[in-house]
Amino acid sequence: MQSPAPFLTLGTRGSPLALEQATHVRRLLAEHHQVAADRIHIEVIRTEGDRTQAENLSLKDIGGKGLFSRQIEDALLSGRIDVGVHSAKDMATVLPDGLVMPVYLEREDVRDAFICLNAPSLDDLPRGARIGTSSLRRAAQMRHQRPDLHVLEFRGNVATRLRKLTDGVADATLLALAGLNRLGMADAATAILDPVLFPPAPAQGAIGLEYRESDHATAEKIAPLNHALTHTAISAERAMLRTLDGSCRTPIGVLTTTSNGQLTLNGQVLSPDGDQSFTGTVIGPAENAEALGRQLGESLISQAGEPFFAALRQQAAM
Repeated sequence: MQSPAPFLTLGTRGSPLALEQATHVRRLLAEHHQVAADRIHIEVIRTEGDRTQAENLSLKDIGGKGLFSRQIEDALLSGRIDVGVHSAKDMATVLPDGLVMPVYLEREDVRDAFICLNAPSLDDLPRGARIGTSSLRRAAQMRHQRPDLHVLEFRGNVATRLRKLTDGVADATLLALAGLNRLGMADAATAILDPVLFPPAPAQGAIGLEYRESDHATAEKIAPLNHALTHTAISAERAMLRTLDGSCRTPIGVLTTTSNGQLTLNGQVLSPDGDQSFTGTVIGPAENAEALGRQLGESLISQAGEPFFAALRQQAAM
């Protein structure tokens, strides 16, 4: 007897965190639509970012955000999969023609976790200690707040990075608390960084669902998973990022809070060496999310000045 056609086919990276995220999406879809989970297929797609993990190269030097989505988007455009399941912070601000990502699951904790085997907090880390991260934003923030530390390039999935600490490659590392929570590894966090001092990456902690704009059947199936407050916050943050022309080559952070229908966005842009940091805040009605994001981006551009961004573009081109 022939098996029934898949209800949907989800495409994802093959890391433990990516698989956990895709499995979570499958579970929510199965529950909402009252279909068997095994009718929602998960197809693992190896991305360029996965292939370069072992080389421990900086993302800014090998192509930026598209490294973790390009092959998944190719599979979408070819019709091989119906939905790309992404960590929204890894997505470029401009998607390929024909693709959209308007659905975001309820956001996890946005903060960064400090992980260290011999110091209880970042403040207690001794001068000259080695802190490993693959994030240009986290590296710049560390250099700005703790210029005495030695920042190392530190790639790999969560388990790999924790093993590197045990092996003595670095004294400490930084990871998104959202990923630790989703993997059931929150106890690995030594301390949680203050998100006001260390604003997270735009869209950090959110899972985005990407699909073909012309695929109305898929759009209808996944629309119920959209979380309105998360969608509003991510819309503002990605608008800010787009205004700043942000990428993995630009250290940008933003903390969004919502209260009584009002959004507050606290943004930061830094020089990669951490010497320069510019911050700004905008507050306004949540229904104006994208306009608020653009306003914050324009404010940061005005503060930092064109020479600052010209220098960033020049470094990115090198």
